[in-house]
Amino acid sequence: MPRLRWPDLRNARDLGGLPTVDGGRIRERALIRTDNHGRLVPAGIDAIRSYGVTRVIDLRWGWEAAKYPSPLAGDERYRLIPACFDPTGDEEIPPDSYRLMADTSRGRLAAALTAVAEAPPGGVVLHCHAGRDRTGLVAALALHVAGVAVESIAADYALTENSPPEMMVNTFAHLQARYGGVDEYLVGCGLAPGQLAGIRARLTEAAGGSPSALSR
Repeated sequence: MPRLRWPDLRNARDLGGLPTVDGGRIRERALIRTDNHGRLVPAGIDAIRSYGVTRVIDLRWGWEAAKYPSPLAGDERYRLIPACFDPTGDEEIPPDSYRLMADTSRGRLAAALTAVAEAPPGGVVLHCHAGRDRTGLVAALALHVAGVAVESIAADYALTENSPPEMMVNTFAHLQARYGGVDEYLVGCGLAPGQLAGIRARLTEAAGGSPSALSR
């Protein structure tokens, strides 16, 4: 998916264009994933604003946001919603940890997905520190709700450095086996079916540009 040259981000891309199982696709400028914004220069901030972004969801812990503050922290677009893990300062991510993240951070992941569903019309930016693990999982859940196939989600996830696609494939297999699927998992986490429908509606379009069948 298109990489974005937003100074000075190293891992920013628009998830638009990913195909959905009903023949539609993810809209461009609807869902963007990046690394942390602590290095953003004024030109990068302007690029985010001019891209039509209406919500920036920072998935880091408070200590991370304090150590590497976002220049958007005072902006009405910005929300700090820690996604998972212990806020002790341990930055090591255990191997194949996404299943653990899903099992132990249900409320936090639900809060992040709720923020996507309830964002004002426009683009949503997801980011953590490196833009890989927490961002990767929340983006993957949103894409699956929107109707993107697991194989396509895993292939996109692998575009980030040190992100083997089997990590995401195994995570979705776990959600299917333990919870009955992603939608069932998220409803169990506290999302309403209407919020899932809202994610689909805001992220998808038919191949010709109108809303996809899954979002109707």
